[in-house]
Amino acid sequence: MGLTVDEKIPVFAIVSRLTHQKGLDLVLEAVPELLEHGAQLVVMGAGDADLQEGFLAAAAEYPGQVGVQIGYHEAFSHRIIGGADVIMVPSRFEPCGLTQLYGLKYGTLPLVRHTGGLADTVADCSLENLADGLTTGFSFSDCNVVALSRAIRRVFVLWSSPTLWRYVQRQAMAMDFSWQVAAQTYRALYQRL
Repeated sequence: MGLTVDEKIPVFAIVSRLTHQKGLDLVLEAVPELLEHGAQLVVMGAGDADLQEGFLAAAAEYPGQVGVQIGYHEAFSHRIIGGADVIMVPSRFEPCGLTQLYGLKYGTLPLVRHTGGLADTVADCSLENLADGLTTGFSFSDCNVVALSRAIRRVFVLWSSPTLWRYVQRQAMAMDFSWQVAAQTYRALYQRL
């Protein structure tokens, strides 16, 4: 991959099928801004040829800042997610999604587009959610690079406060999406009916 991790700057990761449905064309557009802030980007996946070529070109243009692994390896994917600071899942649509759940469990804050299962599992790092102890990551609604860039900037704002960053990580890791929680929710619903 060609990256040496620097703990002073955030590492953003993508572990995904490289498709436009996953919103990764937006990430390609945002790479210069992401790196301008001093971040590193790690990408693992395979898929659409134009996205593969785009990420490989970014790795060639920004050596030491962008690392790309074409292909997928389950164990290595978990090491990437667990070792990153932010897992990017800017999907155009996503019925469920496991990647952001892995990120939550590992304390790797998800940056997601507010859609489907991503909206159900990631609470945006808004001031209100921070105050209420509900935030678990970052989300944006509009499916364009401007909205993604705004979310990226919010990542850097939170990153600048290590105490708050760790607080949100703890919130994320405490999330429980197990069947036991779902069963209790259904039981309560049935009892109310």
